[in-house]
Amino acid sequence: MSTQEDINQEEDELFEHHRIVVDKGQKPVRVDVFLSNRLENTSRNRIQNAAIAKCILVNEKPVKSNYKIKPADVISVVMAHPPRENVITPEDIPLNIVYEDDDLLIVNKEPGMVVHPGFNNYEGTLVHALAYHFQNLPNLPGNDGRPGLVHRIDKDTSGLLLISKNEISMTHLAKQFFDHSIERTYHALVWGDFEEDEGTLHGYLERSLKDRRMSAVFEFPEEGKEAITHYRVLERFAFVTLVECKLETGRTHQIRVQMKHAGHPLFNDFTYGGDTIRKGPKYTKYKQFINNCFDLLPRQALHAKTLGFVHPKTGETINFDSEYPADFQACIDKWRHYTEKANY
Repeated sequence: MSTQEDINQEEDELFEHHRIVVDKGQKPVRVDVFLSNRLENTSRNRIQNAAIAKCILVNEKPVKSNYKIKPADVISVVMAHPPRENVITPEDIPLNIVYEDDDLLIVNKEPGMVVHPGFNNYEGTLVHALAYHFQNLPNLPGNDGRPGLVHRIDKDTSGLLLISKNEISMTHLAKQFFDHSIERTYHALVWGDFEEDEGTLHGYLERSLKDRRMSAVFEFPEEGKEAITHYRVLERFAFVTLVECKLETGRTHQIRVQMKHAGHPLFNDFTYGGDTIRKGPKYTKYKQFINNCFDLLPRQALHAKTLGFVHPKTGETINFDSEYPADFQACIDKWRHYTEKANY
């Protein structure tokens, strides 16, 4: 892809910098509209204020918010961070810790908990809880404001998360993620049935050209980062299927976007189209059944089930498993009862 987007912070962390090279095929559009679609968690009003302050440059010259971008334009943006974005105030939030030693801990994250602070999430995150329960958690380079985090899972995804407690552990664990040697499986309830009992999803992931807040699957290596997910059918419920997904790579929204691309969006995944009826009869009772399921599980049906890695100090391979949270289990039970009753 010809688009290049770099986000860096100055040493005082007061400003965020964006540099975007406009694609050759881009149609003329107002720069504020273009940037509001391109930059995550950045409102159009904030972009317009940046333009008034002469903080939006095109080809190194300030432009107004109604400037029409052209192919190959180089857009530079400088905007102040929200004042509290990088301030981590410890908060006494309960953590479901399934394992802990001197080097690391494993947390079973509840659905709905944001992992680290960001726009509109300045408190109540997992990082705030970690700051309260543990002192001096390490940071990776470029990972400021996310102490101890070696990886992350989405707000509405539940399950196991690995936290490092010191620099040596952080380095070892980060290397295992980089080498794709971490063993991770997720359980997902997806729309539709599969012809095969198992298979592999392969493609190249990059931000969607239609909506930059989403990811999309592309065909060629130069278009995105390689993403590989191995799946196995666990249980079939006529119109939805419970599958186990084993990640070989770890890209943003990997399972969610690859399943959608394969025609099997995750059940009740608002972002990727799973929050409407995709399979099944048109009966009113079935529609009510689906709405009841959505009420039970008001998020995408995705749970980080297992986690395996080499312990950074002992060198032993250790594995962890987790139970489904109540909402996920309730939805599975409801589908199981539905298919048994309907005798599919």
